[in-house]
Amino acid sequence: MVKVTRALISVHDKEGIISFATGLKRLGVELISSGGTARLLKDNRLDVLEVSQYTGFPEVMDGRVKTLHPKIHGGLLAIRDNPSHLKQMKDLGILPIDMVVVNLYPFEKAVARKAPLEEVVENIDVGGPAMIRAAAKNYKYVAVVVEPEEYGKVLSELEKNGGELSEGFCFELAREAFRRTSQYDKVIANFFSGRGTACCAPTTVSSFPSRLTLEFVKRQDLRYGENPHQAASFYVEEQQESAPGGSVSTHKQLSGKELSFNNILDLDAALELVREFEEPGAVIIKHTNPCGAGCASTLAEAFRRAYGGDPVSAFGCIIGFNREVDRETAEEVTAPGHFVEAIIAPSFSSEALSILKTRRKWGQEVRLLEVGTLTRQAPSLDIKRVVGGILVQARDIDGAGSATAEKVVTTNTPTAEEIRDMRFAWTVAKHVKSNAIVVAKEMTVVGVGAGQMSRVDSVHIALKKAGHRASGSVMASDAFFPFRDSIDLAARAGIKAIIQPGGSTKDEEVIKAAEEHGIAMVFTGRRHFRH
Repeated sequence: MVKVTRALISVHDKEGIISFATGLKRLGVELISSGGTARLLKDNRLDVLEVSQYTGFPEVMDGRVKTLHPKIHGGLLAIRDNPSHLKQMKDLGILPIDMVVVNLYPFEKAVARKAPLEEVVENIDVGGPAMIRAAAKNYKYVAVVVEPEEYGKVLSELEKNGGELSEGFCFELAREAFRRTSQYDKVIANFFSGRGTACCAPTTVSSFPSRLTLEFVKRQDLRYGENPHQAASFYVEEQQESAPGGSVSTHKQLSGKELSFNNILDLDAALELVREFEEPGAVIIKHTNPCGAGCASTLAEAFRRAYGGDPVSAFGCIIGFNREVDRETAEEVTAPGHFVEAIIAPSFSSEALSILKTRRKWGQEVRLLEVGTLTRQAPSLDIKRVVGGILVQARDIDGAGSATAEKVVTTNTPTAEEIRDMRFAWTVAKHVKSNAIVVAKEMTVVGVGAGQMSRVDSVHIALKKAGHRASGSVMASDAFFPFRDSIDLAARAGIKAIIQPGGSTKDEEVIKAAEEHGIAMVFTGRRHFRH
């Protein structure tokens, strides 16, 4: 058993520390502390021996050097049943330190909020990890506490055991301590390797690190994976909690049964598409593909447009909104015939919540996820798993592109309305599995062709979905047209304008087809494959 008679406290996150320190004092534990932590404890009438008093050496270099001293680390690392160690402690005036309570400078948060490099570097903790590792190494004699969430558990054990902690308990604390310092070092290493965390991504192939270390924490276990025979869990990046912008990884579930593996994939797809729209927008997702999307002056109208794009496919859908869901929108969602699995949105009004929670469909309460204010996502990494490895790339976060990136390649110039609809369709196409074709009119998706092996098949499907609504619509393709056959099909359906990347060896043939049919065509110079 470890008898705790002396504890060193040095924390950046002060949450719960007064209550914890008070509990330690009540058990007769002597407190050593430094800097802001010492001042806070004294301000709350707790007796504290300052580190500088104990070591006889002042804090120097703006606090960069405080606890890096033999009297601190000797007190942590001494083996208490080693006569030689005990003699050296006595000769050098080193007191045993039985507990270290330390949490680290918020390096992850500094990076996530895009702090200046100098500030990021200053948030690299040196003394904290050194003390944590020393205490964890000597877990047979020293307890180490690295998270505020552990305070209650530690106090409870001390009170139950008369101020002592079992070796097994201290081993568990040490395991968590090593995990924390390991994760902290990984984040710093990745940042200095050019990757960054949460806000940064390599801009060139040469800036990808030669070794990539990733750290995720389990958020929840799932009922099963894509199929019932597959076990599954949901892991998230730890720094997501401090990253602005809202994501499925930081959601708050307001109603409905637990999420499934497929729900999370579809909710992410919904949120990442609807986030791209500046106007009030709604998207309808099935199997990670949008089968409907719409923008309008009100959220309710945007939903009506989105759901009307393909109401048959929308059965059992996931819905994404980019504004607070209000009463009118909730009324539309719960209209007769609508069956919705889940909704993800920045927030829900109290009236909307009441409507959505009480009007059950098909015997179940709809899952409602709140993510907070949406912003454009910062550059980051996109990671895909293959057997034996991973593929890593910068995320495709470009929207429709600036006007200067678009080039009209036909003599027939698109109207302002057609340009607006083409940009809308192009943005949606970015979120459709390739080969992707999107037909849109008046900021509403009316037809989608997704994931076909040939582009012309995707065109067939999108135009069939659109039906008579294709007449006067625009069409977007995520990659170039290899032949004119797709343009001929579009013309017969009444498509008035087409947006595509260009770059095919048959571009001249494709442009000629558009000219023959009086279709305006725009090249973006950038494709949006989504495998």
